[in-house]
Amino acid sequence: MPGSTISLSLFVKYLHGSFWYGIVPNSRNEFLSGVEWLRRRGHSVVATRSSFWYNIAPGIYQAFPYHWQIQPAKDEIRQALGSTRSIALRYSTPVSAAEGIISYHVVLDNPNYHEMLLGKKARYDVRRGRENGEIEPITMREMAVQGWEARMDTLKRQHRESAETMRQWHVLCESAEDLPGFEAWGIRRNGKLVTSLLAYITPTCAAILYQQSLSDYLKARVNNALTFTFSRDILVQRKIPQIFYGLHSLDAPPSIDEFKFRMGYTVRPVRQRIVFQPLIAPLMNRASYKTVSGLLHLMPQSPILSKAEGVLRFYLQGKQDLHSQTLPQAFSHKTNPGYSTNYGR
Repeated sequence: MPGSTISLSLFVKYLHGSFWYGIVPNSRNEFLSGVEWLRRRGHSVVATRSSFWYNIAPGIYQAFPYHWQIQPAKDEIRQALGSTRSIALRYSTPVSAAEGIISYHVVLDNPNYHEMLLGKKARYDVRRGRENGEIEPITMREMAVQGWEARMDTLKRQHRESAETMRQWHVLCESAEDLPGFEAWGIRRNGKLVTSLLAYITPTCAAILYQQSLSDYLKARVNNALTFTFSRDILVQRKIPQIFYGLHSLDAPPSIDEFKFRMGYTVRPVRQRIVFQPLIAPLMNRASYKTVSGLLHLMPQSPILSKAEGVLRFYLQGKQDLHSQTLPQAFSHKTNPGYSTNYGR
């Protein structure tokens, strides 16, 4: 399906449909297939001057595309909160913004990315991974069906087993079928899909949305080979200026990003801002955080409580002066040697 057809149909849908709020400039055309992907998955999507927004969790709307840093004015925030009927918005904003928790995006933007930029062990792991399987494009259907076992293994390693269901995974993958910009890559070993990734690629940014692997094949270093090969294809062969590999998570452990840094990715400093409805905001305080945190301690496998704890933590810390905040672990030179902690203080 041509990209122009997607863009036109979505503009008509937004212009006349129940979820159009605000004007989407022509410069956003490249992201409309991503918006359609969210809609196909059952998300409510709205648009304002600065961004698209979708319901990432009950009552919480996330800005999309993820890598944009926006600074919506107060009237736009009121519009977004009213249009979505949400209790809170979440978005990335520049470090120079007045409010928000110090945070980061994981990115790679080196047009000369190659093996010699990696550490000695990472170079060895890439070579070993290539020897242990064949890297190839796969269909979204293959990702949905054959990739679920690896997805579950990955969530278990991250102690987030209840974060997704098989049904959600199937819908997530199959919703990308025939949409421009969506690609699935994988490595097979003896015919078995052992690692895979789902990416959304536009002319200005490629986003690795999901990557998963079977635990039994981690020592075969297939993840390293897949990540390196995909990243080099994007930056060097296709000359797309950057790859976005994730946003500082509300609830995942810091270790989730360590592999990315070993593969040459770095942190891009941002502030993440959580904005609550004005009537609700006074209730979002240290007492309510203590309550939610206590409940999470009793029910650690609850994805709703885990997200709620993260939202409140980000919100409360984001109210502090930038100089009073603690840097995330990802900013340390040990885990991210390519980044300088001089971020404008």
